[in-house]
Amino acid sequence: MPPAYLIKHVELDIDITPTVTTVSSKLQVSRNPASELPTDFELHGEHLILKELKLDDKILSADAYKAAESSLTILNVPQAFTLEVITEIKPQNNTELSGLYKSQHMYCTQCEAEGFRRITYYPDRPDVMAKFKVTIHADKKEYPVLLANGNLIARGSDNDGRHHAIWEDPFAKPCYLFA
Repeated sequence: MPPAYLIKHVELDIDITPTVTTVSSKLQVSRNPASELPTDFELHGEHLILKELKLDDKILSADAYKAAESSLTILNVPQAFTLEVITEIKPQNNTELSGLYKSQHMYCTQCEAEGFRRITYYPDRPDVMAKFKVTIHADKKEYPVLLANGNLIARGSDNDGRHHAIWEDPFAKPCYLFA
């Protein structure tokens, strides 16, 4: 069965600190004309702390979505919209080595087959193809190299000895290939 919604573009902002990693995602979503599924938008998620949820720049009230242990459902969404989700994760406590995790002194990802759902809420299935733009922030001394898929388009210094890198992948891919 084809997915109910397609995602054209994903922007991720990943802010790594010693105690918590904040992941902000911005999804450009549209209804899949090949789907006859209901109008609710279902995303997968595991071990995520939901901090904020916006649809087209408006914060969603608690009655506009359903959060469960392994999913997030946005109710009665329009045909096309932008969804912004801010979550917190703790990669240093992730011993399943799925999603974003810390291995000794390095942060790593393993998203195949369903690990992306441990980074942010997303329709974690192989037939949802999107282009990804990723900004990573971390301590410059501890993590001098910040890598993601695609092409490095910018890097710079943040406050307090931190830095960032922005990567953009020009090719649509399923989230299990995210790195």
